[in-house]
Amino acid sequence: MQSLITIDQKALFEHVRLSCQIPTLLEGIVTCKIIESAAAEAGIQVEPEELQQAADDFRLATELHNTDETWSWLQKHHLSLDDFEALIYTNTIADKVAQHLFNDQVESFFYEHQLDYAGVVMYEVVLEDEDLAWELFYAFKEGEISFHEIARQHIQDVSLRRSGGYRGILQRQQLKPEIAAAVFAATPPQILQPIVTSSGVHLILVEEIIQP
Repeated sequence: MQSLITIDQKALFEHVRLSCQIPTLLEGIVTCKIIESAAAEAGIQVEPEELQQAADDFRLATELHNTDETWSWLQKHHLSLDDFEALIYTNTIADKVAQHLFNDQVESFFYEHQLDYAGVVMYEVVLEDEDLAWELFYAFKEGEISFHEIARQHIQDVSLRRSGGYRGILQRQQLKPEIAAAVFAATPPQILQPIVTSSGVHLILVEEIIQP
């Protein structure tokens, strides 16, 4: 008859130590302490209904479909009902802290980079002659010519010419820096003064600025 094997706390700790799991356990303990501190500092709490929902979700995820299966799982992991509640609480508070920190980071990132996500609806004609660009600019301002006519007369690309120089909705990073600065400072609808870049002289009609 096979004798029973007794495992005491010393044997358990010795196994954990020799299997090099202590650093992982310590990291887990420190993480829990940090989460507890962050939750307290942010005033984050877990409501009873949140705890119940988290427990239900946990049982579903671990396929504990009834009371007997739940009890068997608890016994297998040497957990009491209080331990189980502590486990669910720890998981839930960790999720809420992570969500709190993530939302703060997203909001901060958005405000820091919101200009990058603004869009512009614009029409553009690129010319080689700066004097001609200024002439067309003033002619448009005086109502002597439409932007569509400028595009039809001075754009070589057939599809772009047919669309009147319509470039679609563009974001800041899709434009040259000098063009982006002028475009996003415009008050639509507005034609911009000719802008000289390495690609030529840009005559741009800003139709709309789309804020994120």
